[in-house]
Amino acid sequence: MDECPRCQRSLEKLTLGEVSTITCPHCEYADIPVEHEPDEEDAESWRDAFNRFYEE
Repeated sequence: MDECPRCQRSLEKLTLGEVSTITCPHCEYADIPVEHEPDEEDAESWRDAFNRFYEE
């Protein structure tokens, strides 16, 4: 296995069915793809969310 990009210790591969990921048991690094872009351009305000909730 390769070295962890955070702590340079050994990584291990975890597999569940057909899905697998690389993780570091020492620093908890996980090679999991993540989307950091919001789905909506303008986030809904808390007030609007509560109003929508109570209207439904």
